[in-house]
Formats: sequence, C-alpha cells, structure tokens
Amino acid sequence: MSRLSALWQKETLALLRDRHGLAALFVMPIIFILVMTMALHDAFMPGAAIDVGYAIVDLDGSPHSQSLIQRLNKAGSFRHVANVANPDDARQAIRDGRYALVLMLPKGFGERLLAPAGADGQPTEPLSLFVDPTLNPALQLAFRTQTNAALGTLRADELTRKAGKLFGLPMAANAPDREWPDEIVSVAVQNDRSIRPPSSVQQNVPAWLVFAMFFVIIPISAILIIERQQGTLQRLAAIGLPFRLVLLGKLLPFFIVNQVQSVLMVGVGMFIVPIFGGEALVMPQGIGLLHWWLVSMAVSLAAVAYALLVASLAKTTQQATIIGGVGNILMGAVGGIMVPKFMMPAAMQTLAEFSPMAWGLQGFHTVMLRHGGFAAILPALLQLLAFAAAALAAAVWLNHRQSA
Repeated sequence: MSRLSALWQKETLALLRDRHGLAALFVMPIIFILVMTMALHDAFMPGAAIDVGYAIVDLDGSPHSQSLIQRLNKAGSFRHVANVANPDDARQAIRDGRYALVLMLPKGFGERLLAPAGADGQPTEPLSLFVDPTLNPALQLAFRTQTNAALGTLRADELTRKAGKLFGLPMAANAPDREWPDEIVSVAVQNDRSIRPPSSVQQNVPAWLVFAMFFVIIPISAILIIERQQGTLQRLAAIGLPFRLVLLGKLLPFFIVNQVQSVLMVGVGMFIVPIFGGEALVMPQGIGLLHWWLVSMAVSLAAVAYALLVASLAKTTQQATIIGGVGNILMGAVGGIMVPKFMMPAAMQTLAEFSPMAWGLQGFHTVMLRHGGFAAILPALLQLLAFAAAALAAAVWLNHRQSA
C-alpha cells in the first residue's frame, strides 16, 4: 500500500502540472453541454414553435380563406410573418431571403372548397406553396401537413354547416371556428411513476459527461508515454515494481478527475443551462442518486482502462492522440452521444449496442428517465466493468510482451 500511495502521489503531481490538458477535460464538455442542449431544445419538445416564418398570398379574400389563415395561425408551429399582395412579390421575397415559405390561396378558393378537382367539369386550382430551395425538406413536409390538417378541419366544418342547413338543424349564425381539444397525450412509462418524455438537457448532460470521461485518454497517454521514453517505467521495473501496480497507480487519480467532472457537469445542467433559457436538469433523489454514481464510477473505470490500453499500444503521444481521439469520436457517434440513439435507423441502433459509451449513456438514462433500480442498471454496469477488466488485462499483457 505504501508503494501504491507513492504512485498515486506521483500521478497526481504529473496531472496537476498539465494544467492545459486538465482544463480541457472540464471546459470542453461544458461547452458541448451548453451548445447542444440549446441547439436541440426544440427537437426534444413536441409542439414547440419552429423558427421558420411563412407568408400568405390571399387572392380569394373570402371568409373561407380568412378562416384557413386563422387556423394556420392557431397551429403555432410555424410563424405567420406577413401577407403578400401577389405571387410575383412572393417569389421575389423568397429570392431575397425574407421568407422561407409562401402559401398562395387561389381565387375561387372558398367557392370550390367542397368541389373535388374536375368533379363538376370545372378545374379546381390547387393551393400553391412557394419554398426556399435551401429549406430542410422535412420542414417543408411539416408545413404541408399542417396546412392539410387546417384545410381538412375547415372542410369538415363547412360540410357540417351545409348538412345542418339541408336538414333544417339549428345552426348558430356566424359561428366561430371550433377549438378541437388534444385527443392524444404522450406519457413516458417509468418504473414507479409517469412523467413527460425526456428533454434536451436530460439527453445532453449524461451524453457529453460520458464523452468527457473517455477523453482522459489524452493526459493518461501523454504521461505514460513520456515515462516510457524517459526511462521511468524501466527504473520502476528495476526495483521490482510490477506493471499492473503502475497501472493501478494511474487509476485512482484519473478516477477522481472523472468524478469531479460528474459533479461539475451535473451542476452545469442544474444551474447554468437555465440561465441560457434551457430546462434545468432534475437529478434522481435518495437511492436513485446512488445508482447514478454507480453508473458514473463504472463509466470512469471503463474510460481509464481504455486510456491505459491505448497508451500501452501507442509509441508516441501523436499516435495516442490520433488513436484515442478518433476512437472516442467513433464510439461517441455510434453510441448515441452526438446523435441520440432514437433518431438513428434500426441498423445503427443495433451497432450502438457495441459501444461502451452507449452502455454508460443507457445506464444514466435508466436511472434518470425510468427510475430504474440496481437490477435495471446491472447489465450496463457488468458490460462496463467487463470492458475495463479486459482493457487492463490487455494493457498488462502488452507490457509483458514488449519487455520480453
């Protein structure tokens, strides 16, 4: 234990000397959490307003066209920013970048509202949607869907009015547009209670925390490779210190760094993100908080062990930076860190199951979103600990082979 304590002290001093690398371990994930949480805020909130404006060209000017415009405004997903006088002005406004979408209601829209095209021998001019070609096709489709929904309710109300008039039913004169209540409500099913679906901050804080933990590969590799090049490892071996003890000496200081990262990133989610207009991170309480830190510790062990393996493989700090950096980016991209797993196609979701970062993120989400107990996070813990043990064993074997 005295030798191990001396190794811990040595690693702590070496780590504290690398102030720039140490700062990067904390500054980088904070920036990612703030930027990605705010950038994906609306993507994780169904029904949030889309920051895309549209204009209307109403060539009909009938009560029916005005009713359709009102229904579109009530939908609230897209912003009605202006009315345009004619189609030529609408096209020029799109070219100038003032609007991304312009909906044109043709003349005779109200008269032909319930007449299918060509059903009475007269053509029905369709609604025209002028779009900016750089606009995301998904947003174009979303606006078309919103317009079709508003048009459908307008036709349904008009059919109801005409049917009531035909059969002599009492109808209120100038009845306002009916407000239809939400008939579908999303409920996230959890182990003990149901709350709303996960938010952007609940995705990004644990995701970038996992990514930051694995980024200890840079300082660990730099320290180990410098010790190898300067002969420090050879001197330690000459006094009978086994390499596995050297690895254990590096494990604790960086494990503590990872736990400090956890506290700091959680604090950013709880107190800093709300300052920028995002939602505050809500941490589990009681035994749930213990389960959170169990996942955090398992992720840390896997990250440090992987870093030691890469440092044992690489001959120079440049090699370690390339191998470790590229490996982290690939594991993050595949594991649902950069792109949430539920947004991936089925094949990519299957591939994500092989990423250690995905195991850690899944463990955090099990605790935060499903309120899972120890049995629920046990598979993720076992995967991470098995990965850590395998990486440490491989690092020791590589060192023995190199020494031989």
